[in-house]
Amino acid sequence: MKGRLVSPRWVLLHLVFLAAVVAAGWLGWWQWERAHEAGGSFQNLGYALQWPLFGGFALFLWYQVVRALNGTEPHEEAEPVGESAAPEETDSSTSERSRPRRSPVPPPAPPVTEEEDPQLAEYNRYLAELNASRSE
Repeated sequence: MKGRLVSPRWVLLHLVFLAAVVAAGWLGWWQWERAHEAGGSFQNLGYALQWPLFGGFALFLWYQVVRALNGTEPHEEAEPVGESAAPEETDSSTSERSRPRRSPVPPPAPPVTEEEDPQLAEYNRYLAELNASRSE
């Protein structure tokens, strides 16, 4: 877990996040100085306040990435709390297979008749004609 965070790939990722935070801080400071010069404007002041938010978002994103990496590994290795290490008498794989599962795709809607919605029925006929002409 911790070893992954110091692998060359992750070190590069840490450096990219660090560079983003430093760059955002520097750009915020530069815009702040620019806003206080004679030619500065409120737009510079707005950017001076906005750049630190970008740096803060980079820190937040880095924290979420590291937390996601650390959070997934212990759950994969550890056994669930309250269950014994010995297998139970019933086969859990067969009980899960026999349980009905909900499909992520909803069932198709019944066809609309002319009496229910004439415009929708006409549109469906038009789509059916287009589909038939494409398949020929």
